[in-house]
Amino acid sequence: MRASPRTRARSPEKKVRQVGSLRILFVSHFFHPEPGAIRGLPLARRLMEAGDEVEVLTGFPNYPGGKIYPGYRQRPWFRETMEGVPVLRVPLYPSHDSSALHRALNYGSFAISATMLGLPRVGKADVGYVYHPPPTVGLPALLLQTLRGIPFVYHVSDMWPESVVESGMVRARKLVGSLISTWCNWVYARASVITVLSPGFKRLLIERGVPESKIQVIFNWTEEEVFKPVSRNQELAEALGLSRSFNVMYAGNIGSFQDVEVIVRAAVLVKRFPSIKIVIVGTGQKEQEVKAVAADVGADNVVFLGRRQYWEMPQMYALADVLVVHLKDCPFFSTTIPSKTQVSLACARPILMAVRGDAADLVERAGAGIMCPPEDPRMAEAIIRFFEMPKDKREQMGECGRQYYWREMSLDHGARQMRAVFEQVAAARVAGRQAHVTE
Repeated sequence: MRASPRTRARSPEKKVRQVGSLRILFVSHFFHPEPGAIRGLPLARRLMEAGDEVEVLTGFPNYPGGKIYPGYRQRPWFRETMEGVPVLRVPLYPSHDSSALHRALNYGSFAISATMLGLPRVGKADVGYVYHPPPTVGLPALLLQTLRGIPFVYHVSDMWPESVVESGMVRARKLVGSLISTWCNWVYARASVITVLSPGFKRLLIERGVPESKIQVIFNWTEEEVFKPVSRNQELAEALGLSRSFNVMYAGNIGSFQDVEVIVRAAVLVKRFPSIKIVIVGTGQKEQEVKAVAADVGADNVVFLGRRQYWEMPQMYALADVLVVHLKDCPFFSTTIPSKTQVSLACARPILMAVRGDAADLVERAGAGIMCPPEDPRMAEAIIRFFEMPKDKREQMGECGRQYYWREMSLDHGARQMRAVFEQVAAARVAGRQAHVTE
């Protein structure tokens, strides 16, 4: 877990507003220092550097372990400043286990606390920025709009009910899915603008009846201070037994959605090339099962390196000749772009993309790798293509991917897009007020 400069504060720092600046309220269940909250602190910090005022309403950090982080203690509310960004934290039920009840309590408790304890204590705002999931965050968003007249931009980074139904966490799938869908559609209808992370999400929202003009695709970025090209560490390669091999690396969660077993079965089909190693970095629910499959099928060219610290990963990626991105062949996954995609692009590594739809289209546009069908051991054919490819061509793929990332997916690019959205919504609010006055 990476630390971030933070100080306690009694109230948000008062500043003289710059001409043309905006006051933006972030409402998010997840926020730094929780992992993966890339649209939180990095975006808030970038907006403040540009002269805007940002305040964050969030919960006490507990993801992914389901326990309150060291250094924090739950209380009715708590103010702190993180890298210059004022943050108001409210209590929640800490949990992120496999229990649907516990997860519901986690999501619902923050929505209630944010509404009852948070909204009365946040400052004035021109626009709200609400991060979904979970969809319960729509409750404070709606009351922010209704009681204080603040319009909100709703960012959808995960499609509900699709993702929760596919996870198998709930039993009454049809009923729960219908209830979640009804609630989400109600929130969508009241958002001024909806931003999504992929064209596929936009298509799904249009199918639900959201006007196309209301939806903007803004790709996720990655943590650019961490994920960037680094020199190959030969000592590390020697220590891990990867110095003389062609390394095809999968790095990430070993869960049911990733179906890493397919990569192991593909490894058997490339055993006639002794130089090729399949390197699996990470851990997860299915790790032992995948290791058992590797032993059963005789995939002795697969190396399991276990979980690595976050800050170690760029060094690990530098040892990879190819990075693999794989998800199960599920229709919903064709509409998303796994975060490994941005990481691979930013680190300038060629990609073997085994995900249908938007992710494959993106890698093809970028010229950053080779695509193959998911859940298909014939992935081996793509591995062999990479192996037989001249090194300079693979490196060129990686560089093309990095250039595409900086051009279309970087924090700079995304922050400019988000700022334009906030400005559009805030201007519409002012125009609406002026029209009301002249009536």
